[in-house]
Amino acid sequence: MFLLIVEDDDRVASALTAVLDRHGFDTDRARSGAQALEALSGDPDLVLLDLGLPDTDGFELCRQIRQRFAGPILIVTARTDTRARIHGLNLGADDYVVKPYDVGELIARIHAVARRSEPRRNPVTRTRRAGPISVDVDTREVTVDEVPVQLTRKEFDLLAMLARQPGVVFTREQILSEVWSTHWQGSQRTLEVHVASLRAKLGIPDAVQTVRGVGYRLRP
Repeated sequence: MFLLIVEDDDRVASALTAVLDRHGFDTDRARSGAQALEALSGDPDLVLLDLGLPDTDGFELCRQIRQRFAGPILIVTARTDTRARIHGLNLGADDYVVKPYDVGELIARIHAVARRSEPRRNPVTRTRRAGPISVDVDTREVTVDEVPVQLTRKEFDLLAMLARQPGVVFTREQILSEVWSTHWQGSQRTLEVHVASLRAKLGIPDAVQTVRGVGYRLRP
């Protein structure tokens, strides 16, 4: 997933970029409102917007971005008052995270708003593709190079989750929560078994890639 970070503080932007990079995100950075509007031409998947910018009011920038950009906007700011949150959401932001934030929560919120905005950005297609792999969410059919592949229900749910954002790392906790609806650590072995089975059935050993200590991603 390609994220646009709108943040004027070099130290904050550098730390955030490093965290997102470790979780498999590609990023671009804008230091001002003017740069942010220009950077939208790069077609980001999501905008992380700080409200405290040197050249423009952050809320006004949020409104302008929403007019030009159909994807999710996640406000990340030190402003804690409820009225500011409501105002940002009313202007078109999809979520609002207050600094200092927990990194795990931020990553989870990025995935959540991206998931919710998918129908808005892609209202027609429900087929997800990654290389030769095609996943039809409506019919629950999977093909590799147009050859059907038979998967179990959980294998399909796992693949469909990873195919939602090829190249993006999903943590083990995220996968267990969404696919198995559990945070029980004993399920880690179950996840590993399903990943191994999925790789074998797809016939592409490196299609589902392990990111050591974090989770899994689907090769784009």
